[in-house]
Formats: sequence, structure tokens, C-alpha cells
Amino acid sequence: MLTMALVVFGVAAVGGATLAYMRIVKKDVSMPLAIVHGIAAASGLVLLILGVMEAGSTGSKASLVIFLVAALGGFTLFSYHLRSRPMPVPLVYIHGGAAVVAFMVLLLTVL
Repeated sequence: MLTMALVVFGVAAVGGATLAYMRIVKKDVSMPLAIVHGIAAASGLVLLILGVMEAGSTGSKASLVIFLVAALGGFTLFSYHLRSRPMPVPLVYIHGGAAVVAFMVLLLTVL
């Protein structure tokens, strides 16, 4: 389960990096890509929760907590997008940074 979560989060990361680049370089961010990114990240969270319930290692639990913090940032960013307001760049960095840290913790746990 944890390996599958890692792969799905990897797909979400590619979409997230693209969205962050779009926001930083220009003001328009793709709504379809944002939706796909969110669905991939949510699917990764579900797989990670199942993996934590199954394995329950300290690393997977820490990764889950950090990914949940990143998800809160993602929900906040998506709310800006839905209201057609510019997403705050510092929040984009915080959201992405938290996701990268959580991904690295999960990667080290799986390896």
C-alpha cells in the first residue's frame, strides 16, 4: 500500500510542480490540472491511510501527518482558485514544501 501511495503522490507532485510554475511565472492556473492534482493527492492520502493502518510504521505515520498539513494548504489554495482570486505565492511554497518533505519521509520509509 505504501509503495502505491508513493507512486500516486509522485504523479500528484508532477501536477503540483506544474501548477506552482504556472502560478509563479504567470497568473493563470489550469483548473483541470488543479482538479487532477487534487484527485491524485486525495487518492494518495487514502492509500497512505490504508498503508498506515496495515503497517503502522513511525515514518508512514509522520508522512501522513505532514501530507494532511499539505492537504489543508491545498484546500486553501483551491478555494482561492474557485473564487478567481490570485493564490498567495508564499502559501504555494509552503504547500509544496510540506508535500515534498512528506514525500521524502514516505520514500525513506518505503526504502
